[in-house]
Amino acid sequence: MTRSQANLVLLSVALIWGLAFVAQAEGMAGVGPLTFTGIRFLLGAVIVLPLAWREWQQRSTQRMPARAGDVLGVGALGVLLMLGAALQQIGITGTTVTNAGFLTALYVPLVPLLAWLLLRTPPHWSVWPTSLGCLGGTWLLAGAQGLAAPAAGDLWVVASSLFWALHVLFVGRVAERIAAPFLIACGQFLVCGIGSLLWGTLTETITLDGIRQALLPIGYAGIVSVAIGFTAQVIGQRYAQPSDAAIILSAETVFAALFGYLLMGERLHAAGIAGCALILACIILVQIAPLHGARQRARAG
Repeated sequence: MTRSQANLVLLSVALIWGLAFVAQAEGMAGVGPLTFTGIRFLLGAVIVLPLAWREWQQRSTQRMPARAGDVLGVGALGVLLMLGAALQQIGITGTTVTNAGFLTALYVPLVPLLAWLLLRTPPHWSVWPTSLGCLGGTWLLAGAQGLAAPAAGDLWVVASSLFWALHVLFVGRVAERIAAPFLIACGQFLVCGIGSLLWGTLTETITLDGIRQALLPIGYAGIVSVAIGFTAQVIGQRYAQPSDAAIILSAETVFAALFGYLLMGERLHAAGIAGCALILACIILVQIAPLHGARQRARAG
């Protein structure tokens, strides 16, 4: 795969994930947020299962059995994924697709901050101004619906970004140790899906009619967004330049706003537009600034 082909794959992933916010909003007509999340990720697990089974057989042939630490690591990833997806889905019931897309992306500057706090990894200088910029953008974006009282949905989505950041922070460490990406994906999807459904049975009313009503959004979010989107991301990032991937995948937020405008008639006031622009600029900067610095040092060396 050439660099341009890989970039097109990643652009398709950003489009898929941006449209998924619309599916997540539309799916709430028939089921609760936890039920939607549970079925969505179980569906994604079923799609990835054949690839995971192939990896399992290869590991068995090579005498690489699963260790208790590996199982716990995948389980922990599934719990983080469940909390991020569930809180995001709850938030979508009380905010717009546009806000959800941009506020979810706050996980990007959170990752290096959490790496510094939890793993003692010094952050790049760009983390500090971009974190402040994201806070300012969030303030402006909340102001589009009422500056004095941000929507409860916005706060739920902001909370979800913490768990998305923790998931991103630790998924690489687990994947490096286990070296079986489809097994990890399938395992965490199963934990997320089962956990969300169990949680949903305690707090939501689940009916077959409601599931039928939400079947199309669930199908898109599970098959296209979870199974195809995550897999295509892995493929695309094998061949794309890191700086390309950072910018292109950030377009997820722009696609969320675009589809919210085209399909759901969402509109933002000037403060909201400024907030979106500021968050997007900070997301791009915090990803490409370290890469640019490393490239300059390599040339100097």
